[in-house]
Amino acid sequence: MIIPEILDERMKELDITVFFCRNCMNSNQRPGLTFDERKFCDACQFAEVKDTKIDWKEREKELEELCDRHRSKDSSFDVIVPSSGGKDSCYVAHQLKYTYDMHPLTVTWTPSMHTEVGWQNFQNFVNKFDAIVAFPKRHIHGKLSNLGFQLLGDPFIPWHMGQRAFPYQLAVKFGIPLVFYGENTRAEYGGGKDLWFKSGETTDDLVKHMLNATSTVDVLVDYGLKYGLITEEEARLHTFDLYRLPDYDLVKETGLEIR
Repeated sequence: MIIPEILDERMKELDITVFFCRNCMNSNQRPGLTFDERKFCDACQFAEVKDTKIDWKEREKELEELCDRHRSKDSSFDVIVPSSGGKDSCYVAHQLKYTYDMHPLTVTWTPSMHTEVGWQNFQNFVNKFDAIVAFPKRHIHGKLSNLGFQLLGDPFIPWHMGQRAFPYQLAVKFGIPLVFYGENTRAEYGGGKDLWFKSGETTDDLVKHMLNATSTVDVLVDYGLKYGLITEEEARLHTFDLYRLPDYDLVKETGLEIR
């Protein structure tokens, strides 16, 4: 089923003038991608910043100071690493644990379906690290994924919501004051110039930014009820809290830092 009013809005937003990044051939049809006056996409701009404007030795000193500030003395968890089991989160968790003597708790929000090789890869990952894994109710998550596709052309929308919210919920629950990400996907691959993490940016700015979700699960649920994809009983009986970001004041009480 296509939701007509949403399709109409998306068509109005569509830029019919197609062009490509002059450096990597990213298309302007990719949602959220921006270009500079050279027609370089923001992914290529971010690569330039990394290669030419960041003093990496100085950044490592900042990392060491960050770890010294948060490292537990009793081997209790001192950092949350949102983790899929893929190369980036695995590398970060490994470096924090074995190079910087931290005690990471890895947190995983499962996809709608695992591939066989993906699940095996994840099993290898959790043999090395402590992990908490969230399996949102499959039936409801499937309906939310359908709605994400109908509304925004992306069935991963509810996965993104849970992936973002769940680590912060656990940070609040367990009082772990540091969340450390693998890759900054939207900056690395484009579509998120506002997510370029810069040295010197205050922790509070980052926390506010990461808690400022532009789309919420309640939007999906409301449309699901409107178009009969979610029943009144399902909405009444099922909690969608796992998809919701915690309150900013609660997060701030933990002294949370995000990197």
